[in-house]
Amino acid sequence: MANHSSTKKSIRQIKRRSAANGARMSRIRSFIRKTEEALQGGDKKQAEDAIRAMQPDLMRGVRKGLLHRNSAARKISRLTARAKAL
Repeated sequence: MANHSSTKKSIRQIKRRSAANGARMSRIRSFIRKTEEALQGGDKKQAEDAIRAMQPDLMRGVRKGLLHRNSAARKISRLTARAKAL
């Protein structure tokens, strides 16, 4: 157990941040899964709507430091290309 008050505070902050980041990543993964399901279903309109809903959350993850900007851009690009090919 930590002895310093600053370390105790740091542990509390890490616990709070981890919970928030876990929720954010879960939300992002859910959006990606919904988009993948729409693409596999073959419904172009539903897939485009899912991509439009997913994009802001992915970019928010980038701003919060959860994802690298290039990996988020790559994910969006690939899903958009698949939707366009439908």
